[in-house]
Amino acid sequence: MSHPPHLSPTVRPATPADVDGARQLMLDTFYRDFGYGYVPAWHRDVVDIENTYLSDPRHLLLVAVHDGEVVATTGVRSAGPAHPPHPRWLAERYPSGTTAQLVRVYVRPEHRRHGLARTLVRRACDFAAATPGYDSIYLHTNVEVEGAEAFWRSMAKEIFDARTTGEHGPGVGTVHFEIPMP
Repeated sequence: MSHPPHLSPTVRPATPADVDGARQLMLDTFYRDFGYGYVPAWHRDVVDIENTYLSDPRHLLLVAVHDGEVVATTGVRSAGPAHPPHPRWLAERYPSGTTAQLVRVYVRPEHRRHGLARTLVRRACDFAAATPGYDSIYLHTNVEVEGAEAFWRSMAKEIFDARTTGEHGPGVGTVHFEIPMP
């Protein structure tokens, strides 16, 4: 289902009232799109959205809301890739504290292909650029998810293709990217 431009979702920073809707969208994505469900080691922030994103001034959770429903999310966390499972050199290149990591860039299927993720990512990058202490914007994605690789290649520069390493196990094709600071 597509929406005419005048019915486009409202994009804004999440509030406590958005937490349940954002969490549901994230969990739906883990199960429906990723096929592996909730993994505690990877998804701790989803359980504690308020402390992770709403209570830390260097973190941000953006939501897109349509008819009272959270239909898209994008997060920024002050954390680089963890070693392990990621290579040590990558963790050293993107250290926690000075790296704005984009996370949870998810859009409900019926709201995809309308520029919503692109809008959220741009706003997240603007936030990172305006937040003192960030030197780089980093992300990694599972390119096995339909559309993910093409989307990120249109906005970011590949840093490392980890598909051959299997760092996250079977069915997870991880590619690491950097987006230039605006």
